[in-house]
Amino acid sequence: MSPVEGIIDSHCHLQDPKFEGEHEAVVQRAREAGVAALVVVGYDLESSRRAVEMAESFENIYATVGVHPHDAKTLSPPDTDALARLAENPRVVAIGEIGLDFYRNLSPPSAQREAFREQLQLARSLRLPVVIHARDADEEAFDVLAAHSQDVLPEWPKDRPLGVMHCFAGDTPLALRYIEIGFLISIAGTVTYPNAEKTRAVARGIPFRSMVVETDAPYLTPQSRRGRRNEPPYIIETIRQIAELRAETASAVAQGTASAAARLFALGNITDFVVEAAVERP
Repeated sequence: MSPVEGIIDSHCHLQDPKFEGEHEAVVQRAREAGVAALVVVGYDLESSRRAVEMAESFENIYATVGVHPHDAKTLSPPDTDALARLAENPRVVAIGEIGLDFYRNLSPPSAQREAFREQLQLARSLRLPVVIHARDADEEAFDVLAAHSQDVLPEWPKDRPLGVMHCFAGDTPLALRYIEIGFLISIAGTVTYPNAEKTRAVARGIPFRSMVVETDAPYLTPQSRRGRRNEPPYIIETIRQIAELRAETASAVAQGTASAAARLFALGNITDFVVEAAVERP
């Protein structure tokens, strides 16, 4: 099988303790698998700091900073100020992972809503896109983001998405509504799970230019490796599943989703990533 180059893993957590002491090895395995760039996503203040540190240490890693809805109750004004300072780093490409999670409610809904609003305002003030976590909160999250879109789009670069719906688990009509207000849809390893027909329908049914791929490593390991720690190299299984669903080549899926991620995160011309991956692979 011919190698696939120029992949962008749009969402992973390599700063997670599960990768402690293995960063260089994991990044090298990703390069060898054709992953040209990775976005390491913050979920609280400390993980955001570590994401920025990783982005400063590896030329093919970029960072996002933000507080996950699970930790929304911990977000204080000094924390928001600290996130703003971190986001001034040129290696920071988005605010996130932010949003609403009413499945577990590890933070009270009121705290989640307030943290979500504050971080959306931060993203607007910094002119950065957002990485959105929404679980059991479809309609409320959509309404909040539709209002954000209405406020931000008039001042936003024409071809740049406003954000991405991380590990999208909704149906195709909802995905299309998000696309209409300026968001991309991210497909994770869950698309390979036997019971994930709704996710497969989304992967088949949305416009190609509105799709990115992610691992969410160390979580959401593809079906063939369930039970193991997820890693960026395993993203190829997600890409191949999407290719099969859409009757495309894996290379076309890799290039199309990387192009969308590059537009979202303002990473430049996708050919830069394809060339870099081809040169760096042994």
